[in-house]
Amino acid sequence: MLAHQREKIRALEPLKAKLVTVNEDCNERILAMRAEERSEISMLKKEKMNLLKIIDKKNEEKISLQSEVTKLRKTLAEEYLRYLSERDARKILIADLNELRYQREDMSLAQSPGIWGEDPVKLTVALKMARQDLARTQMELNTMKANFGDVVPRRDFEMQEKTNKDLQEQLDSLRDDYKEVCKEHEMLLQLHMSTLKERDQYHSELQEIQRTSTPRPDWAKCEDVVAGGPDRWHMLAEGKNSDQLVDVLLEEIGVGLLQEKDFFPGLGYEESIPPFLRFEGVVENKKPTKKDVINLLKDAWKERLAEEQKEKFQDFFLNFLERRFGPADAMAWAYTIFENIKLFRSNEVMSQFYAVLMGKWNESVYIKQKETVTQLLKEMTNVDSQNEGLLTMEQLSTVLKSTFPFKKEEKIQELMEAGGWHPSSSNADLLNYHSLFAEDEEGQSRPFVQQLWEQYLDEKDDYLQELKQELGLELREKVTLPKVREALMTIDPKLDKQTLNSYLSQAFQLPVTELPEEAEEKTEDIVIQLQTALERLQMADIRRMGPREQEPVS
Repeated sequence: MLAHQREKIRALEPLKAKLVTVNEDCNERILAMRAEERSEISMLKKEKMNLLKIIDKKNEEKISLQSEVTKLRKTLAEEYLRYLSERDARKILIADLNELRYQREDMSLAQSPGIWGEDPVKLTVALKMARQDLARTQMELNTMKANFGDVVPRRDFEMQEKTNKDLQEQLDSLRDDYKEVCKEHEMLLQLHMSTLKERDQYHSELQEIQRTSTPRPDWAKCEDVVAGGPDRWHMLAEGKNSDQLVDVLLEEIGVGLLQEKDFFPGLGYEESIPPFLRFEGVVENKKPTKKDVINLLKDAWKERLAEEQKEKFQDFFLNFLERRFGPADAMAWAYTIFENIKLFRSNEVMSQFYAVLMGKWNESVYIKQKETVTQLLKEMTNVDSQNEGLLTMEQLSTVLKSTFPFKKEEKIQELMEAGGWHPSSSNADLLNYHSLFAEDEEGQSRPFVQQLWEQYLDEKDDYLQELKQELGLELREKVTLPKVREALMTIDPKLDKQTLNSYLSQAFQLPVTELPEEAEEKTEDIVIQLQTALERLQMADIRRMGPREQEPVS
């Protein structure tokens, strides 16, 4: 029974490792979802606060407008009373003036010696008629007072009417804005409720996963196992996740196994075997150090970049080893280097050389990346007019934007943060830009160059994904050369003919000279599976040449 149980334990070991991996993946997904949820909730809260501020501001404006209308009405009433008072005073003044004039006329008639010569009857009739005119005028005046006592001047009325109309329009506009803000507020509340439901669901899923998942591995146990003790393990594990730590452990285990081997078995002469590994029998393990392998790979790249690159990279690699170590030891060094670069996937120099050597990348990818880094360093040197090796953060941002005009602002921000800039730091802080391009003794680049490389890979993936969406086909469907040409020109209108032909040549594996023109009918006969075309383009140096034109807004 003990033997049977031991067998069961051995059989369950892979399942345990698989459960650990699944648990880590689930934890990472949950952490990512929680981070995304927190960012969305904080963004919604900020937007809600902004909307509440806008509503308060609109309410304050409404209250101020109402108070202004009340003030205007009060002013209008005061002006009306003042005009009424002035009118009454004017009428009284006119009556007094008429009375004084009549008295003066009576006095002049009484003092005039010739007045007694007129006919008294005539004077009586004139007096009677004057009194009748006065009574009629007084009646008309009373009628005018009764009819137009509450009338204001037309000019004032039109002015007040215009002011009232403007205030009414402003009030209507504020009401419409208030309704829109209320609608947006309701939508935000609904979105907030749905977010809360999703959060509760994720929280319950997290609890369920935490209840059923296995505990995380204790990586501290590796300190006593890895060569170099705790200090070296802390240096290897710094900033790495569980998956990367597994790679580190595999490399450490592989190094020990590789050093124990004295010979490698030859793989034969089959067509599937790379030319630099075609050999029968056994070859010696040269057992170089990791640093020796890295220096050898750097020398190979220098020699490759210096020549015309007519031969294939695998043939060049074998010829390089023959020139360096002689034909007798070339094959042994080829197997030794191949096993080392296949093992050390975490090392930048080895992993890139392995990808190019095995045909996963075109060597133009590596060459173009090195040219980009060299050009960026040259631009920084040109900006450094004092040749002090120092740049301000503002100058660094300007150089990055001019060198990479199609990168988004957040990508430029990531590069600056990788270079040592922090949001709390000032733009006047100085940076030693030569340190951004330095390498350690194992050929590892600084975070700035690594971030530049990761952004290039992400941009290539986005570019190819955009191409796939533009084609609108499934990966297993066939696609013709004209459709790929049209899709490339749509997503990247600035593509020149030479670059476009190189992309098509890579995708359809045709020489550039044999590519048909757009007007030729036989272009419809050239078809390929979409997945194959995208995989071939993934191997090449694919970059965006210009921004995509925005569709016109209807």
